[in-house]
Amino acid sequence: MTDLDIAKTVTLKPITQISEMFGINPDDIEMYGKYKAKIPLQYINKEKAQKSNLILVSAISPTPAGEGKTTMSIGLSEGLNRLNKKTTVVLREPSLGPVFGIKGGATGGGYSQVLPMEDINLHFTGDFSAIEKAHNLLAAIIDNNIQSKTNSLQLDPRTISWKRVVDLNDRALRRVIVGLGGTTSGIPRETGFDITAASEIMAILCLAQNITDLKTRLGKIFIGYTFNKQPIYAKDLKAEGAMAALLKDAIKPNLVQTIKGNPAIIHGGPFANIAQGTNSVIATLMGMSHSEYTVTEAGFGFDLGAEKFFDIKCQSAGLKPKAVVLTTTIRALKYHGGADLKSLTEENIEVLKNGLPNLEKHLENIAKFNVIPIIAINKFSSDTQAEIDVIKTFAAAKQIKIAVADIWAKGGEGALDLAQQVIDVVESHHSDFKPLYSWKSPVKTKIETIAKEIYGAEHVDYTAKAKSHLQKISDLKLDHLPVCIAKTQKSLSDNPKLLGRPKDFIITVREIEIAAGAGFLIPITGDIMRMPGLPAHPASEHIDINDNGEISGLF
Repeated sequence: MTDLDIAKTVTLKPITQISEMFGINPDDIEMYGKYKAKIPLQYINKEKAQKSNLILVSAISPTPAGEGKTTMSIGLSEGLNRLNKKTTVVLREPSLGPVFGIKGGATGGGYSQVLPMEDINLHFTGDFSAIEKAHNLLAAIIDNNIQSKTNSLQLDPRTISWKRVVDLNDRALRRVIVGLGGTTSGIPRETGFDITAASEIMAILCLAQNITDLKTRLGKIFIGYTFNKQPIYAKDLKAEGAMAALLKDAIKPNLVQTIKGNPAIIHGGPFANIAQGTNSVIATLMGMSHSEYTVTEAGFGFDLGAEKFFDIKCQSAGLKPKAVVLTTTIRALKYHGGADLKSLTEENIEVLKNGLPNLEKHLENIAKFNVIPIIAINKFSSDTQAEIDVIKTFAAAKQIKIAVADIWAKGGEGALDLAQQVIDVVESHHSDFKPLYSWKSPVKTKIETIAKEIYGAEHVDYTAKAKSHLQKISDLKLDHLPVCIAKTQKSLSDNPKLLGRPKDFIITVREIEIAAGAGFLIPITGDIMRMPGLPAHPASEHIDINDNGEISGLF
C-alpha cells in the first residue's frame, strides 16, 4: 500500500476534537474546513513551555531519497503518547517544488503520517502563498521606487540583492530580465527567482515571535545601496507594514492530526541547506505550551539543520532541547561506505562497517552541544538482523542508546522502545545544552568553528568576493549576527562527492549573503541551488484527481 492508500483508510477526527485534546477552546481556533485550523498566538504560554521536554529528531548524512526524519518524528510522538506522555509533533510545511518534483510529499509515511496529507502537501492553509505575496510585494515596491521620479531613494539597481519567488521548481526562472517594454514598464535589469522556501520572508516568519517582532524583522531586510553608497532597507521603502498585513494569518501555526488522532502542528518550511531548516519558533513554543513532550525535526543531516536549530533557533528563542534522536538507516550507512545506490537493499556487512564513521562523526557533533543522543534505526524491509547487529555493537562500544524503530509499518507501536529510551534520557539525565559559538565572536571565527568542529574541515578559504562581503558586513555593523552556512546536504564537506567521514579537506566560502531581517549571515559554499529544476520524469506525472475529487499519486 502507498502512503496515500493508508491515509485513506483513516477516519479523521473533527479538528474541534483535536483542539480540545490539545487544550484549546474549539471556539477560538480558526477553521479551514473540518480537519485543519489555525491557532491564535495568545495560546502560547512561555512559562508552561519551559517545562516541556523538547526532543529534536535529526539524521546522519542522507542518501538522495532522505532517511525519514519526518516519519521518525511522527512515529516517536505516537509512541510517547502510547506511553501516556502527552506529546505533540511539530513539523515544517511541504513545499510544492519537491511535491511535484523528485521528493514527493513531506507528511511522513506508512502508519506514521500527519493528516489530511493531500491538503498539507498541496495548498494547505495558504501560508506559502502569503509568504510569496509578501516577498514579491517588496520586489514590486523596489522596482517602482527605481522608476519613480518623485519618490526615489536613488537606489542603485546594480546593487539590489532582492529577487522574486515562486513555490515551484522552474529552472527557466533562475536568471531573468525585468523592466523590458519601454520607460512605462520599468528600468531593465537582471534578477531572478528563488523557490518560496528559500525566501528570507520564510526565514523571518519562522524566527519571529509575534507581529511586532515580525514587522521589525521585515523592516531590517537589506535591499542594496544608493548611488551614494548608503545602505537601503525595507523600512526605508515603508514596506514592512503592508508585508506584515499579508502575513497576518500565515504567522499563526496550523493544527492537524496524526494517523492515530493525536494533535500535530505544522508551520513554516525553510530549506536547511540555505536557511535554518526548522519549523517556526511560534509553532515550537505552541507545542511546548500544551505538551509534556514536544517532538520536532530539523532538515537534512545533523551538520545542517540541527546545527542551525541549536545555534540560531535555540539561541534566538531561548530553547533548551533535552535529547537528540539521530535517525539512521542501514542503506545510508552502506551508501557512505561506498555502495552503489542500486545495491543499497542488498546485505553487505563490510560496506556497512565502512559507513559507520559518518554516524560516529554526527554523534561526536551532538556531544559538542551537551545533549544526549539516541540512535534510531529507521527499519526498512530490506534490513537484515546481521546488519542491525553491526550498528548495535557499534553503539554498545560507544555507550550510546539505540533503538530499532519500525515506524512505517507499525507507527507508534513500532516506536515504543525508542519512546522509552527518550523518556529514560529525559528523566535520568540533566540536560545542559550549550551552543557551539557565541554570536559576539567575529564572523570568520563563527564560520571556521562550524567548518572545523562540525564538518571536520582542516581549513577555510575565502574568495576575493567573500572577503569583500566580510568588509561590507563590518561596515553595516552586522558582525554580531550568527552564521547560517549554505552547504550541500550530501556530504559533511562542501563537495557532494566526498561521502563517509572526509578529513583534511578545505571549505571554500564563495560569498556571504546578508539576511539582516532573519537575523543571520549566509556564507555560501559549493554550488547551492535556490531554484531547483524538475527531473526528466517529475512526480507531477503521477498525480491526478477524479470526478469525485479524490487525489492519487501523492506519496
